[in-house]
Amino acid sequence: MSNETVAERAVTAEAVADETGKSDNRTSARDTLHHIVIVGGGAAGLELATGLGDKLGKRKKADITLIERSRTHLWKPLLHEVAAGSMNVDNHALDYLAQAHWHHFRYRYGEMIGLDRAKREVCLAATHDDEGNEITPARSFRYDTLVMAVGSTANDFGTPGVKQFAIPLDTLAQAERFNRRLVNACIRAHAQAEPVRPGQLHVAIIGAGATGTELAAQLHRTTRQVAAFGLDRIDPDRDFRITLIEGAPRILPALPERISEATAGLLGKLGVDIRAGAKVTEVRKDGVALADGGFIPAELVVWAAGVKGPDFLRDLDGLEVTRSNQLVVAPTLQTTRDPDIFAMGDCASCPREGSTAPVPPRAQAAHQQATHLRKQLRNRLEGKPLKPFVYRDFGSLVSLGKYSTVGNLMGKLVGGNMMIEGYFARMMYVSLYKMHLMALHGSSKVALETVARTIAHRTEPAVKLH
Repeated sequence: MSNETVAERAVTAEAVADETGKSDNRTSARDTLHHIVIVGGGAAGLELATGLGDKLGKRKKADITLIERSRTHLWKPLLHEVAAGSMNVDNHALDYLAQAHWHHFRYRYGEMIGLDRAKREVCLAATHDDEGNEITPARSFRYDTLVMAVGSTANDFGTPGVKQFAIPLDTLAQAERFNRRLVNACIRAHAQAEPVRPGQLHVAIIGAGATGTELAAQLHRTTRQVAAFGLDRIDPDRDFRITLIEGAPRILPALPERISEATAGLLGKLGVDIRAGAKVTEVRKDGVALADGGFIPAELVVWAAGVKGPDFLRDLDGLEVTRSNQLVVAPTLQTTRDPDIFAMGDCASCPREGSTAPVPPRAQAAHQQATHLRKQLRNRLEGKPLKPFVYRDFGSLVSLGKYSTVGNLMGKLVGGNMMIEGYFARMMYVSLYKMHLMALHGSSKVALETVARTIAHRTEPAVKLH
């Protein structure tokens, strides 16, 4: 489909489905606009909706709709802090409805379950509350341009017991669930008459990528703080144990080896048991079984190994996907079988210039793709050709909480590849989050919120206790 056709389509008026899912045959100013629908309100999707809302929605040049199954947004790299209880979600979560109101796009609550490319409609499932009452019916939304930004989910590779006994950290709800289980386990151990049994307060983290590694460091600190709040029958050094399990020969296998070694050294000093080169064959209620016949007792198990696209992408009206359910896209981020559908972030398999491997599923890639599409979709509406996306790797950072931050910087500014750690690395890590916030709120609001959070932090417990 040509860019001229896209521009022409933006001025056609036709019957469209309104937000209740019923047919609305009235022609309004909104019906004549080009409909850009973004599915997924993670870092990439929300940044794109905000940017397009400010540039196109505010000026009535396009109608922007964000579809998301959650009510609030939290930057995904922070989920390990929520799981460990070292972050107050209320101080960092963003309400989608408020963001949409402030930035001139529409937020629609629901989960995408299908796609009709012939009708150019996104199909959503009905939503229900905790009591089973329907909130929104099954419905569909028409699009002229569709952007898929649904992120990724944990890949359990079919390992028995993972779904029943392990908790992934893909969503805020899952991170909060793990935190509740952790606090409950501590209270239970303190209240019971018998001594803490083997494995009762042990945590097994399967997958030593950034999420698993950062969680291990955060848990070392927060478990000791939880015990310090009056749970004096628990001895942190004796009763708590954190085991980090990785199938590759070393932790952080996707990062440079010297970062892996530095991180392993820091975790070792904290008493974290690192099991590299260990394959998990089964997760049980009382622990983790390994391929070599070993068994790691653990009451709490986190699955942080591998990512894949959500299962519904596997059969999305004929769109091409990889074996890991990622939508295959061209350098322009358009899907290979439909130029009206784009994909970005973790759910997209995008070719990388000068490499046989695709763009990695990382926060900096999602941020860059959102910035790229914000400009290119505006060009598309004007009939201008699309430019290819070029990924720039600025390095990697791993935060070990209050203990340290390690990583490497890449680029011409540092002359190639430079390893950093300590305070400077921590500031660089924080700056990545601030860049995300500035894309959503602007620099002035971010500065005010930073001051407010700093003041609030001094009046709250260091860990979440409920």
